[in-house]
Amino acid sequence: MESVARGGTRWKRFAVVMVPTVAATAAIGVAVSQGALAASFAVSGQSFKVSADKLVGNGFVQYGGVDTGYDLKGKKGAHPVAISAFKTAQINNMCQSVVTPDVPLIGTISLQLKAGTGKAPVEAENLYIDVAQLDADAEFKNINIGVAAGESTKGPGIKKGDQANPYGFSQEADSATLKNVKQTAWATTAGTFKLSGLSMKLHKGVKECY
Repeated sequence: MESVARGGTRWKRFAVVMVPTVAATAAIGVAVSQGALAASFAVSGQSFKVSADKLVGNGFVQYGGVDTGYDLKGKKGAHPVAISAFKTAQINNMCQSVVTPDVPLIGTISLQLKAGTGKAPVEAENLYIDVAQLDADAEFKNINIGVAAGESTKGPGIKKGDQANPYGFSQEADSATLKNVKQTAWATTAGTFKLSGLSMKLHKGVKECY
């Protein structure tokens, strides 16, 4: 960990952004034990991958939760997640991919979406990402670690429908800059999501963003 000017903190290649292993385990453990639900909808049985050259977010908070939903055979399941939320975010060269196996008569199909590849980035407001795994070069400005989730003031707050524990562990920062992002997630929600230069393609076989 390296301190930088103006209250910034730079952490490189963290497994889940801003969450030290012990803290993440504790936060998610509390969320599971208290039945805190993350995404306000039943998630599909398919996680998806997202890569980006750069994400710049203002008003950041992260807290633990659980996404509930189904597998591809309709069996109910649950996934512990670290919910990363931004008041606003800009994303450069974003790629999202999801792989569907065993499609009848076809086999495996990959859906790949790209946006923000030109001068105009992807833009989002009140962005919530339910993260299972993330690698990035990360820098945070004015970070607070160990804030009660319901008392966080820097980010957009606990999303309506999450039912997260307001007394549970969270972390917040004025801003977060992530570079070389590689992420696996179960759900994403946003108040607005502007995809400049959107391109969406289907591919036979496995074709993921990374």
